[in-house]
Amino acid sequence: MKSKNISDKIFRSVKSRGFKHIELPSVIEANHIVQRSGESFRKFIFSFIDNTGNELCLRPDLTIVSCLRYLENNLKGKEKIFYNGQAFRKSQNKKDSIIRNQVGFEIIGSQDEKNDDKEIINTSLKSLQNLQFSSGTLTLGNVEIFNLLISKLDIPKRWKLRLSRHFWREDYFNDLLKRLETNSDVDPTIVEIDKKRYLKMLKNDQSIIVANRTIKEILERFDKKIRDPRRAREGRNISKIIKEFLRIKCPINKAAYELNKFFKKNKINLIVDQKYFPISKNKISKLNVVFSTAFGRQLEYYTGMVFKIDIKSNSKIINCCNGGRYDRLISDLGSKKQIPAVGAALNLNY
Repeated sequence: MKSKNISDKIFRSVKSRGFKHIELPSVIEANHIVQRSGESFRKFIFSFIDNTGNELCLRPDLTIVSCLRYLENNLKGKEKIFYNGQAFRKSQNKKDSIIRNQVGFEIIGSQDEKNDDKEIINTSLKSLQNLQFSSGTLTLGNVEIFNLLISKLDIPKRWKLRLSRHFWREDYFNDLLKRLETNSDVDPTIVEIDKKRYLKMLKNDQSIIVANRTIKEILERFDKKIRDPRRAREGRNISKIIKEFLRIKCPINKAAYELNKFFKKNKINLIVDQKYFPISKNKISKLNVVFSTAFGRQLEYYTGMVFKIDIKSNSKIINCCNGGRYDRLISDLGSKKQIPAVGAALNLNY
């Protein structure tokens, strides 16, 4: 993939599907990345302070830079764009390269979600025709289905928000499930003390400010908390349901069947149609196509369909393409409204 000839072929392939080439800046404000991915991500970026005191960094992710371009240039409507270049990110594995050469392509600002998802996957598949490989796997997931499941579970709202927000942080997510199973986040003694405080504060002037909040605001939050306590048995059951869901993995044409069987078994009021998925064929060219509910946890900004393509070349398994839908990314970066977006990136490093 280091061959310029192959890169040029991929560019032509993407361009032939109506994508317009754009240039992206190599340096951006670090807070755009840190605010989006959290302070823990700072250790992976190459940052520096400019002569005005602003913290800048080399771009660690081309998708975020592309979305910033759309936002900062006040662009409107649908854009089909592609770009190429390097992303710079430190790695905990010394064998990994810190420079990632990529070709990325996106559809931004279009309301035709299902067709756009198909377009991105089909563009990825067409680009793959320029590579030499013997076999491979296209793995599909969907973060939206996970969030729909969480919304239907009988757990406090704060737990729904935690589980949805931290789905992408697998280790921390598993720790949350353990806490859910053991009820370790709720101390019964503290709950009783809180109830007494709550009843006492009801008698106070509701407009009094305490710790920058009115007593009324504190009581509203208090009221939600004291209604939330649950028995450990209920937490174990919810954790069991979530773990069972995340074990679903099957050929793509069985995705709706397996999901609906799971929903019915656990009395969850959800139904998924097979047409919901952008692909229903189990085999495309040399790729097996599978669905996995646990896939899609590598980046926080994914909101819907996600996919990756792994190929076997010279007896090695190589991840050559990743993509998905990120409808909230541009609004998280500062847009006043939510702008649909879906895209993918091909890895040119191997």
